[in-house]
Amino acid sequence: MTNSPLKIRVLLADDHAVVRAGIRQFLETAGDILVEAEAGDGAEAIRLIEKNPPEVAVLDIQMPKMTGIDVTRWIRTHYPRLGVLILTAYDDEPYALSVLQAGANGYVLKTAAPQEIIQAVREVYAGKSVVDAVIAQKLVARLAHPPAAAVDALSERELEVLVLVAKGQTNKLIATQLNISDRTVQGHLAHIFGKLQAASRTEAVMRAVALGWIAQDIAAADE
Repeated sequence: MTNSPLKIRVLLADDHAVVRAGIRQFLETAGDILVEAEAGDGAEAIRLIEKNPPEVAVLDIQMPKMTGIDVTRWIRTHYPRLGVLILTAYDDEPYALSVLQAGANGYVLKTAAPQEIIQAVREVYAGKSVVDAVIAQKLVARLAHPPAAAVDALSERELEVLVLVAKGQTNKLIATQLNISDRTVQGHLAHIFGKLQAASRTEAVMRAVALGWIAQDIAAADE
């Protein structure tokens, strides 16, 4: 990374090169922001931060190897003063809750106007918190109308399956450990996805962590 004391030094991490190029282009048009390094996955982001810490890390949530939530947790442990801005397409509150609980300073949607994202980088750099208006509304609504008790929504067996999923185990390993068939595991996962309104294993785990069904340290155990 190049030393540029007059500009906000940024690390940009997103697994889509075209997206990174677009974000970098409009960030640097601001004049006071310099994208010094780019990462295509969470592990690479950590390596680059260790090599030369930026002032703000702009992270996507879903990335290979380590998610934006994992990287945020690592940053808070090793570089607590580094600003973290999550820039993502996910506009549902479980993701926002997970990443804010992990220690992110801001959560902005990729659909926001370029100037809004530029301003978010500036505010995170200044030590302020930034939450996209759409997400803020959902978080307020969630606090005003909290969901029913989470554990009651899953059977004991479904919760066991979800915990093993969070630990990174495959369907076959889960079946062996619980002494059930692969087909039964698939059935439990289908029910879990339906109850959590999740489209994937990762999304189900992230929702469960955000809702307090699964501890964050369990979900991060396989990293």
